[in-house]
Amino acid sequence: MASHNDLGNLGEALATEYLIKQDYTILDKNWRYLKAEIDIIAIKGNTLAIVEVKTRSTTFFGSPEEFITKSKIKLLITAADAYVQKKNLDVDVRFDVMAIVKNKHETTIDHIKEAFLAFE
Repeated sequence: MASHNDLGNLGEALATEYLIKQDYTILDKNWRYLKAEIDIIAIKGNTLAIVEVKTRSTTFFGSPEEFITKSKIKLLITAADAYVQKKNLDVDVRFDVMAIVKNKHETTIDHIKEAFLAFE
């Protein structure tokens, strides 16, 4: 497996652990709908968090969240809508980003709540 895949998997594991410590319940991970994949679907109270995890080993080329494209956002919105309908949920939906920098010197996790809105 490529090292970037290993880093991505590690980032998702760190994000999951972080969310659990913040009293979120993890409902699904790597949930797919058509061409979209939602990294983490978590709930806390009546809010469903659709979480995109971006992990980098450095911020030299920009912070992790800067690598989320408009097309990725559209795919996430479509997938989140399908998830809510399929599970017949009556919840508020929020789109979060977990921006993680992980290397041998540091591990930083930035939980960006409401990173984007569904109508952007």
